[in-house]
This record gives sequence, C-alpha cells and structure tokens, in this order.
Amino acid sequence: MRPILLGVCSALFFAVTFVLNRRMELSGGSWAWSASLRYLFTLPFLVAIVAGRGRLKPLLAAMKERPGSWLLWGTVGFGLFYAPICFAAAYAPGWLTAGTWQITIISGSLLAPFFGQWVAGSGGALVYKRGRIPLRGLGLSLIILAGVVLLQADHARELAPSQVLLGIIPVLIASFAYPLGNRKTMELCGGRLDVFQRVLGMTLASLPFWIILSLIGFADTGLPSGSQVGQSVIVALSSGVIATVLFFRATDMVRSSMSGMAAVEATQSLEVLFALAGEMLILSAPLPSLLSWTGIAVIIAGMVLHSLFSRHSPDKKQRQLRSSLPAEVRE
Repeated sequence: MRPILLGVCSALFFAVTFVLNRRMELSGGSWAWSASLRYLFTLPFLVAIVAGRGRLKPLLAAMKERPGSWLLWGTVGFGLFYAPICFAAAYAPGWLTAGTWQITIISGSLLAPFFGQWVAGSGGALVYKRGRIPLRGLGLSLIILAGVVLLQADHARELAPSQVLLGIIPVLIASFAYPLGNRKTMELCGGRLDVFQRVLGMTLASLPFWIILSLIGFADTGLPSGSQVGQSVIVALSSGVIATVLFFRATDMVRSSMSGMAAVEATQSLEVLFALAGEMLILSAPLPSLLSWTGIAVIIAGMVLHSLFSRHSPDKKQRQLRSSLPAEVRE
C-alpha cells in the first residue's frame, strides 16, 4: 500500500500545477514562461538536495556515459510533458486539463510492451522478456477514466469545440511523454541512482528545451510579472520537487511489477478531484452537479479496486525468477 499512498500524495501536489497554471493564464501570463520557470526554479532546489547528500558526482558521471540518451529522454519526460500541459491551460479550465491528463493511466499501461527485463528461462539461460499490457489493470483504469468523463460531462458542453481540442490534444501528447520518459530514465539509471538524482538528471537534460521556451515567452510577452514568478516558485516546489519525487519513488518501488506500476499510475486520477477542489477555493468555480459527483464516486471506486487487486497480484513467480539472477542483470 505504501506506493499507492505515495502516489496519492503526489497527485495532491501535482494538482497545484493545474490550478495555478490556469490562474496565471487568466492573469495574462505567457504559457511558455509558466512552463520554463517551473523547471528553472526547480533546478537549484534539486542541486542543493543532491549535492547536500554527496551524490552529485555519481549523477554527472552517469550522464556523461550516455549524454544523448539523457538529453532525449529528459526532454521527452519533462519537456514534452509539461510544455503541452501549460499550453492547454491557455485554452481550457484547469479541471478539463487535469481530467484529460488521466489518459496517462491508460498510456502508461500501453507502453508496457516497449520495456522488458532479463529473467531465468529453461535450463537457467537468461532470456529478455518484454512486458505485457496488464489487462486487468487496464480494465480498472478504464473504470477510473469513465468516472473522469462523467465528472467533465456537464462542463464540456459549455465549451467551444476549439477550446476542447486545444485543451485536449496537447495533454494527450503529454500523457504518453511523461511515463515514457520516466521509464526510459529508469533503464538509464540501472538502479545506480536514487530518485533525487534521477529527477535532477532529467531536469539538467531538459534545460536546453526550457531555455529555448523561455526565449519564446520573452519574445511573446517580455519578462514575466512578479505574480507569475511567485506562483511559478510555488509550482516548482509542490509539483517540480515534492510531487515528482514522490511519484518517481512510488514507481521505483514497483518497477518490477507491471500491475503495481499500473496501480501507482492510476493514483494520478485523483488530480482531477484535487484540481476541482482547488479551483472552487481559489478561482470560485461552481459546485459540481449530480452527474459530476457520480463521476467522483466512480473514480474513488476505481482507485479502491486498483489498490485491492494490486495487493493480490504481486507477480510472485516473476520476483522469484529475478531473485535468482545476478544483481547487475536484475537492474
């Protein structure tokens, strides 16, 4: 249950992103600045944490071994995740962005065949076995997604088609980029780096992307306002540091179990509930309708089922096979 709890906590801190990004857009801030400032402000916090623990040199050494791969997957995992999220906030309410983001529950499961691990085959020979799409976990994820659809049904009818498309398509891109970058950097680390080092490595690798995006923001609106800078610092701390570290730690704990990974990624469905509550408190959003409350109930039910089935699907045989392998192969 611990990975599930960590995932829920990360969803709470991630929800801050959707609410504050929407608030900054309504105040006239550039989406490009909202995106780049989060990671530019996140960087010094992460450097202080990793350097303070004496683990900066091992990270830099690991990145030096495969700089191209770090640059690629850091940009995919952070750049192609967060920039589209901020772009979508310019065209849709935070609840719609957060709700559409829940497609990542399914996106993460669909990516399973692109990853694998070494297991002991017949005769003790090592065999590279690709992951399989966890069908039961995928089915439970669809229940959660159905709840999200119900939650948004009344609101979506009030939006123009262009708003819906510009608020949905970028988030669909982000929903695949985030789990892909997360899992690819797990492979790059090979168990040698902790979660703080991995998040810092992805942030450093994505810096060229954020610098280019900040130049776009400057060309568009000039320097960011003091209010946007202040809110970006809050987003950097809550989402860039706390939420990201909690979520990556949770996925690290279940990295050998596709069913466990699906359950952890499903906790992110709670972001839509937290974002809705945040918009009601901060942006004076109206109370949900009866249909929306039904969606909330369906999401909670799906979360409970995910937690229960993940506890009873420990992939025991797979773990026994892995335990018989040398440590360097297990990683």
